[in-house]
Amino acid sequence: MAKKRSKSLGGRVITLEHSSRLLKSNPLGDPYVRQLDIWLPPQYDQGFSRGRGKRFPVLFDLVGYTGSGKSHTNWKNFEENLPERAARLIHEKKMGGCIIVFPDCFTALGGNQYINSSAIGPYADYLIKELIPFVDNELRTLASRDHRGCFGKSSGGYGAMLHGMRYARHWGAIANHSGDAYFDFVYRCDWPNTLDCLAMHRRRKRKTGMLDVLREQTGCKEGYDDGRVRRFLDYIWRTERLSNTEVLTLMSLAMAASYDPDPESPNGFRLPFNLETGEIIPSRWKEWLKHDPVNLVSRYKKNLRTLNGIFIDCGWHDQYRIHYGTRILSKRLSQAGIKHRYEEFPDNHSGIDYRMDRSLPFLYRALK
Repeated sequence: MAKKRSKSLGGRVITLEHSSRLLKSNPLGDPYVRQLDIWLPPQYDQGFSRGRGKRFPVLFDLVGYTGSGKSHTNWKNFEENLPERAARLIHEKKMGGCIIVFPDCFTALGGNQYINSSAIGPYADYLIKELIPFVDNELRTLASRDHRGCFGKSSGGYGAMLHGMRYARHWGAIANHSGDAYFDFVYRCDWPNTLDCLAMHRRRKRKTGMLDVLREQTGCKEGYDDGRVRRFLDYIWRTERLSNTEVLTLMSLAMAASYDPDPESPNGFRLPFNLETGEIIPSRWKEWLKHDPVNLVSRYKKNLRTLNGIFIDCGWHDQYRIHYGTRILSKRLSQAGIKHRYEEFPDNHSGIDYRMDRSLPFLYRALK
């Protein structure tokens, strides 16, 4: 629903430039010097003199696939961007002042999952080893994990969940909006369309008549690319207009590059399905499932128990069926005795930034 925009309630966005040592040799050739938008709350400039002033908790916003930090600080028609939302929540006394950081983690594959991958780059390390100390050094933060959190939606929600699991010594609380989970349900159904799209970049055109499948699948076994993935990527990188099918295909490849990187393979990653026959490759799919949050709760339950807050939500009309995954995730957290808040709401996967009215105050209370 269109919403009348509220007047400015203070705070300001600054832009810092950060040169990343870790991203300098990333395999996709993506920029390693990146702009970092940061929102400072209205209270940041109050009472500041002679280098002294109040320090603030910090939130890192991990945006979803195809997004970047600036997509949440840019002007939006008929609704609030995230700085405006945070300012309103502070004005309404639903939360206190905090610093919000908007990393740029976009890649040539449309994004990443905020984990380390030899096929994409070390984006988990980029966040925790470079951006956290960079922000703490540049601004008046409460520079400890108990005052630092991360949140995100979709791929960003997945990233927040994985960081809470694997890197809890850096984060005190997390919020996961509709984050990828239950890969058997959420991702497998995308691959038939992905394979059809990639087939358009097959080297030999199909002909009516007899087909030698054993010959045609040469190069596709064990998750290898027979060339069609590379040709698809080359096409994507030179075109200026992508169809929805092409974006979803690129997303499937970004997931493969995240979950099953292999420096010895074409393109630096393996595929979970035979490109020609569509057969699932169990050994490759097993690598994906190692990154599924529903399978990681028991492994990381000690880390999860140290968090001061875990917020998870999902719409029960999510078009990617992620609500089934978040339900399983909540169930397994409960079975492991891990305190968390799980909410559902009557909406789908798109246009749900308004749910941050729930998560941001939750995170502030956990981190103040």
